Amino acid sequence: MQAIKETNFKFPGQTGFYKGKVRDVYYFGDRMAMVASDRISAFDVILPRAIPDKGRVLNQIAAFNLQATKHLVPNWVMATPDPNVTIGFKCEPFAVEMVVRGYLAGHAWREYKAGKRTLCGVPLPEGLKENDKLPQPIITPTTKAHVGHDEDISREEILKRGIVSESDYNTLEEYTFRLFKKGTELAAERGLILVDTKYEFGKHNDTIYLIDEVHTPDSSRYFYADGYAARQQAGEPQKQLSKEFVRQWLIENGFQGKDGQQVPEMTDEIVSSISARYKELYQLVRGEALPPVDYSGITQRIEQSILNSINSVNLESQKI
Repeated sequence: MQAIKETNFKFPGQTGFYKGKVRDVYYFGDRMAMVASDRISAFDVILPRAIPDKGRVLNQIAAFNLQATKHLVPNWVMATPDPNVTIGFKCEPFAVEMVVRGYLAGHAWREYKAGKRTLCGVPLPEGLKENDKLPQPIITPTTKAHVGHDEDISREEILKRGIVSESDYNTLEEYTFRLFKKGTELAAERGLILVDTKYEFGKHNDTIYLIDEVHTPDSSRYFYADGYAARQQAGEPQKQLSKEFVRQWLIENGFQGKDGQQVPEMTDEIVSSISARYKELYQLVRGEALPPVDYSGITQRIEQSILNSINSVNLESQKI
């Protein structure tokens, strides 16, 4: 199974490079080219095997949702010249991720099950079950860690530490709820429930932009709307499309990213099943099957697409 584990390009005019958990980012002054690799992370750890087609699935779903929300919130994208590549403004990122939750699932459920009734300073009512819809969406921010684990943090602590100014944080909250509302509507059109997601923001020329990916299975959790109520009433697990099934597989095999723990073996079967989930979500969101790709020349294709874009004097006109 072929996959893009990493890229190592050297471009004329390149001013920097950053290798993230799943993306390789090339800087060109105040612009940047972001390559969506097929790496996958969970519990803030990059897993040993890449997932075929994951990168282009994420990049194309993100492009679709950035296009669908750009009238609501300004975003960083200038062009998407390749299925695995996005070109945009280089923004100074805020040191927090805006996590918004409409349902009690994943990390929030694990905290609630452990007895916590306040999450990131937000009180939660008694009597909730896993995957119940919350009375209203809540924001549970996390710090952005370059190394190690992101950590839950409250609005009050963010302001107290001066991580984000109150004025900017108010804008981040407004943008977060605006985006989540639109994402919920888009998901419903495809028979899905947007359970929770995270947004990242940054500044470019004193303007706040939505950055990174949006409403992808790496940043979001989706339930199938059909049968949701019946499954909740029966106390059954929800059918979902997200990385949560990867996390659950890791947990069941004794790994949660803690010191001394070993990532379980990622067999071909596991890798194929994860890849199939990403393709399934692509088809649901885009309304078409993911087209096949020839992996033999894929890195050259990606490299050429970036070269063409950064050399183009008409880059501004390529906005998606």
